[in-house]
Amino acid sequence: MSKGTILITGASSGLGEEMARQFADLGYDLGLCARRTDRLEALREEITAAHPERRVELKALDVTDDDAVFSVFKELAADFAGLDRVIINAGLGKGAPLGTGRYDANRQTAMTNFVAALAQSEAAMEIFREQAASGRRGHLVMISSMSALRGMRKTLTTYAATKAGVAALAEGLQNERVKGVDVSIVYPGYIRSEMNEQVAQKTRFMVDTTTGVKAMVEAIERRKAKAYVPAWPWVPIGAAMKHLPLSVVRKLT
Repeated sequence: MSKGTILITGASSGLGEEMARQFADLGYDLGLCARRTDRLEALREEITAAHPERRVELKALDVTDDDAVFSVFKELAADFAGLDRVIINAGLGKGAPLGTGRYDANRQTAMTNFVAALAQSEAAMEIFREQAASGRRGHLVMISSMSALRGMRKTLTTYAATKAGVAALAEGLQNERVKGVDVSIVYPGYIRSEMNEQVAQKTRFMVDTTTGVKAMVEAIERRKAKAYVPAWPWVPIGAAMKHLPLSVVRKLT
């Protein structure tokens, strides 16, 4: 028997791919979305080999295509006769210091990480509001970043701003207290993934993908409103980052 149905965007690699594995281990059926369908097919084969009873539906999706976001979310909701959780995970890590001639990279990150997250939130909330009318609860999960807590420098400036925007969208929904809908904001710290594979291997506090995602999944399962993950050292660092002067924050990043 299925524990429920989860839609995950950006599921072909990194944190999304590993979340799919771990939620399948917990007994969930999955609707997985990404641009690279060959990677999704391989992931489905892996999951169903380990868990033949699991249902895994795949959809090609470029989250910057607004129309596709709404149609794919609706199609998956119809395929599964409803969705229990939507995890807005798709993201991009490109970036350059402002004013250095790479507006194209910064704009692409802004469109993927924030504008596309807005479209995904709209699509998910339409489904959840409709389901709530019949008594079915929904859970919207927004993947932000510890970098969202303060303005970041150089290549992280735009990325951090987009992730702060994602967190603000989710907090706005929490403030609205939509009946029948739980909203969680997850702030991952340094978790090894394809997005940051070029980052120095000895980055302070970096954990491997499996360990980091395990902390994310545990927080999501608890439906925490806000979670810094892994808890150590990011809970104390997060508390400090909000109040420390930028001269000190600069040394932490």
